[in-house]
Amino acid sequence: MFEEARKRNPDLKMPAAKATPEWTEADLALIKQGVGDKGGRPDRPSSGGGSEDGSGAPSGEQTGAVVTYFEAKGFGFLRPDDGGRDIFFHVSRLVEGLATDLRPGAKIVYELGMDRTGKMAASSVRIPSPTPSQ
Repeated sequence: MFEEARKRNPDLKMPAAKATPEWTEADLALIKQGVGDKGGRPDRPSSGGGSEDGSGAPSGEQTGAVVTYFEAKGFGFLRPDDGGRDIFFHVSRLVEGLATDLRPGAKIVYELGMDRTGKMAASSVRIPSPTPSQ
C-alpha cells in the first residue's frame, strides 16, 4: 500500500517509527478494570445468593439506594452502600419489584454490568421485600 502511494507521490516520506512505551503494572491494572469502570472500588464478596451469570458483571450482588429516578424516561442512578460513584440503571433491568417503588432512598440489590455503550451500569436490579420488624 505504501509502495503504491510512493509511485503516485515520489516525495512521500516514510513515517518515523516511534518507540513504544513499556507498560507498567499500574497501567495493566487499569486496562484490566474494563471500559467505563471509573469507580476504582475493590471487588467485594457476594452478599449471598448472587451468582456470576457471565454478563460482564465483575462481582456478585451489591446493595445501594436510588438517588434519582426519571419515570418518564425509565432510568435513574443509584448510590452503592460501599461508596464510590453513582451507577446508572435502566428500568428494563428491574427483575424483582415495581417501577413505582423506585423512589429516592429506596434500597435495592443489583449486579454490576455494562450498558449498551460499554459503560458501567447496574444489571439485575431487585427491590428486596421489606423485612418484618420484631
